[in-house]
Amino acid sequence: MLRHNHEARTVEMAPGVVRRTLNSGDRTTLAEITLEQGAVVPLHTHEHEQIGYLAKGRMLFEVGEETRELQAGDSWLVPSNVPHRVTALEASVAVDVFSPVRTEYLD
Repeated sequence: MLRHNHEARTVEMAPGVVRRTLNSGDRTTLAEITLEQGAVVPLHTHEHEQIGYLAKGRMLFEVGEETRELQAGDSWLVPSNVPHRVTALEASVAVDVFSPVRTEYLD
């Protein structure tokens, strides 16, 4: 399925954190996450494996016992059910792929 960028609906996930589901198939979901400087995605888990790429900005990423400062061009893998949290050190844009499909992200 082909989609234009403007077709993706914005959803505020937390203060200063906005999600846009760009596309989704039978097994994966692609999302763009925009974070204002200082915004936090609180510690959480989900059944989905998550692979992401930081397109813009700088974030402090905590996955399980590992904490790293990431900058544009860096990536991450969050295994299923592993606690993780993100803090935007500056305005940031991340691209995440989830498997299985994040049904709660679908428009």
